[in-house]
Amino acid sequence: MTDVSLIEIHNATIWRGNSLVFDGLTLRIDQHEPTVILGPNGSGKTTLLKVIMRELYPVDREGSWVRILGRDAWNVWELRSHIGVVSDDLQAHYRANTSGLDVVLSGYLSSVGVHGSLASRISRTRRAHAADVMSMLGVGEMRDKPLAQMSTGQQRRCLLARALVHDPDTLILDEPTAGLDLAASFDYLARIRRLVEEGRNIVLVTHLLNEIPPEIGRVILLRGGVIVADGRKDAVLTVENLRRTYSTDLRLATVHGYYVACPPGDPSLT
Repeated sequence: MTDVSLIEIHNATIWRGNSLVFDGLTLRIDQHEPTVILGPNGSGKTTLLKVIMRELYPVDREGSWVRILGRDAWNVWELRSHIGVVSDDLQAHYRANTSGLDVVLSGYLSSVGVHGSLASRISRTRRAHAADVMSMLGVGEMRDKPLAQMSTGQQRRCLLARALVHDPDTLILDEPTAGLDLAASFDYLARIRRLVEEGRNIVLVTHLLNEIPPEIGRVILLRGGVIVADGRKDAVLTVENLRRTYSTDLRLATVHGYYVACPPGDPSLT
């Protein structure tokens, strides 16, 4: 599938319930093109994520399509072997008493948890692999611990392990540091950077400028269902573009490859 785009959306009209979110959206993201979709709350980021993961579909009309890896239709289990997703929304759907290992194992089933007869469908080999991925992410000791007894950062790493058990080519991370304290945020972002350095493609969906790893080179700015700017990070992340996207005045700085926004009256950043 190396000769097709990861995501190709053409002239798509997309509703979420009774709300029109996108009208004539056209967007293409290639494989092996680490990308950030950045915008304020309500800009359409979550809707776009649901479209990519085949949870929402565009209005069916001639000359309009959404293709993932070149295909209009996917079996959800097959798609998960190519694209893994980590989101705060997904995390919220798990029961508080679900063990860390069951969170990870549910990635094989595209389910929320492993309950009843589902457990019998998971082989010993897959269980061992899930435990290895948890250890790689520093949560191996959380195998039998329920989510309620974990920190939010540990829960998020279990969700990341869930996405990685299929060894997908691409990870889509939705608001990756939501609910994390400073130390947990830094740890999680460092793990994302290592995944990019190892060759994993990342599509990051966020409203926070400082979540963008230096290794990600493309930025799409989204506001009110409209693409404000799209292109190289250094060309897109400008004061003018960010003002248009967030409807606020600001100053902009870079620190070790990260972009930081601050109030316009702050003289400490240049």
